[in-house]
Amino acid sequence: MKLPEIQRKKTRGVSVGGVRIGDGAPVSIQSMTTTPTSDVRATLTQIEALADAGCDIVRVAAATPEDTAALGEIVASAPVPIVADVHFRFRRALESIEAGVHKIRLNPGNISEKQAVREVIDAAGDAGIPIRVGVNEGSVMDRTDGDHQARQLKKPLNELMVETIADYLEVFIEANFHDLVLSAKSHDAMTTIAVNRALSERFDYPLHLGLTHAGTAATGLVRSVAALGTLLAEGIGDTVRISFAGDPVAEVSAAKELLASLRLRPREGAEIIACPTCGRTQADVATLAQEVSVALADVKPHVIVAVMGCIVNGPGEAAGADAAVCCGKGKAAIYRQGEYVRTVAEEEIVESLVTEVRSLLEGRD
Repeated sequence: MKLPEIQRKKTRGVSVGGVRIGDGAPVSIQSMTTTPTSDVRATLTQIEALADAGCDIVRVAAATPEDTAALGEIVASAPVPIVADVHFRFRRALESIEAGVHKIRLNPGNISEKQAVREVIDAAGDAGIPIRVGVNEGSVMDRTDGDHQARQLKKPLNELMVETIADYLEVFIEANFHDLVLSAKSHDAMTTIAVNRALSERFDYPLHLGLTHAGTAATGLVRSVAALGTLLAEGIGDTVRISFAGDPVAEVSAAKELLASLRLRPREGAEIIACPTCGRTQADVATLAQEVSVALADVKPHVIVAVMGCIVNGPGEAAGADAAVCCGKGKAAIYRQGEYVRTVAEEEIVESLVTEVRSLLEGRD
């Protein structure tokens, strides 16, 4: 039986190191380091942790000469392509390109002088690397003596962001430089949806999706998924970052789950599903599910494991799982591919379910 699939919009393709973005390539996952880039050891440690978690591309701040001076060593040792995020000083972009980064991110609100942008374009063209043009609320604000002064917005914010990108792209078009990725981010999910729909309609450059300053993991995750999930389901978006305050490795895990849930990337490892519990539940489903997840963390092949709280709906709801447990009072029934296997005591649930999963996987080899 063929499952429904998202029909993605066709976009141009660019290469970021060995990672392809757009042109039908799988949606890639990005994140950004939180360490001072000038601290090479700390930055590389975080890049490696992000890569181990499944991050495809990592962005680092290129704010100071000390940052760009460190980029050569970072790029040479990093296990994934590195993007330099440049603010205010276009020379940081030139230094980053010379250091060998795989992509540059420019913000029209910070680097707007045409000749400076043209110098970056020429350097990126010579190096054969793409540029991401990324806007946010700050990109459509005036700056006076270093202070932000909001414009009297005569149009919705999403329309102003599209206009800002379109105006900025004129110098790229004049230079015949099309190795571009576009992004427009807001902390507001609906604004992010609207602006990216408009960009997708107007341009065929690949789009990087994300929310900016979305909040803590509790709020930022929901806001990000609301916006990114909507856009991705419409076929919009070629690379994503789920961002929130905290450990960036958690961003990668969330992005992987989002893409897998939309069938935009294959799942790997143990997929734990669990019932939300109700008045029939006579077991601590949340704790059991967490213990099973930890016990199967080393599993590489995709396998669906269900932890259900009762034997009323549990067997039917878990029928599609590779292995399942349906709990009763002080005991539980173990199932394998929808078939009852045996009943075990409460204290044996986790061990028995894990044993069943590993036995099943051995049989696949």
